[in-house]
Amino acid sequence: MPCVVGVNLLRELANNPPEGLSPMRARLRRNAIALIGEEGLVEAAYSYSIVPLDRPAAATLHAGGESIHAPQLLPESGELTAIAVGVCTLGSKVEARTTALFAAKHGSLALALDSVASEMLFALGRRVQDRMLAETVRRRLSMAGELRAGDPGLDISEQAAILRLAGARSIGVELFKGHLMTPLKSTSMLLGVGRNLPAVNWSRCDACPSQPKCSVGRRRPGAVAQPAA
Repeated sequence: MPCVVGVNLLRELANNPPEGLSPMRARLRRNAIALIGEEGLVEAAYSYSIVPLDRPAAATLHAGGESIHAPQLLPESGELTAIAVGVCTLGSKVEARTTALFAAKHGSLALALDSVASEMLFALGRRVQDRMLAETVRRRLSMAGELRAGDPGLDISEQAAILRLAGARSIGVELFKGHLMTPLKSTSMLLGVGRNLPAVNWSRCDACPSQPKCSVGRRRPGAVAQPAA
């Protein structure tokens, strides 16, 4: 089960600002990025696994001794043979620093720091997907779809199984108060893996009311990881 720690995302963020930032917001964003670098606030890490299905694909997927109800992952064609599960985190320092900034009445910088951390978590999630896709290609398989617990099509109650399969504890991610992950700046994902899977025509962002104005979503490389050629 691959586990990667110490991922550096600062240069990527600095070189790829969201579109349409005002001069003030751009300055605050640069200050937040500088603060992360100076104080070492982000401890980016991820873990993932490609888990073969224990039985033929159905609305409830059985893999690695776990059961996950995810009917949306069933492909229109091809054969679903495994699932890809991943989890990533920025650690707890950035969360604590944001809270401290709010307490010190530096709200603008606190908001900028939280926004940059969210950007970093999104970028880290894409790194995980890239690694999982590369592994499926080496196995002459394809990968399609992207769901996260709480999305339409994947109930939040499936979070625990996904974290166990992805090896979340190896990077310090656990569930807290039900289905909330700790550290808070953490995310998990579930994708389908198999033979000749078609590219799906849906995105986990489709039902989000913020999609039309989401600067992060507009910059994403695609709603799904594309199947191997």
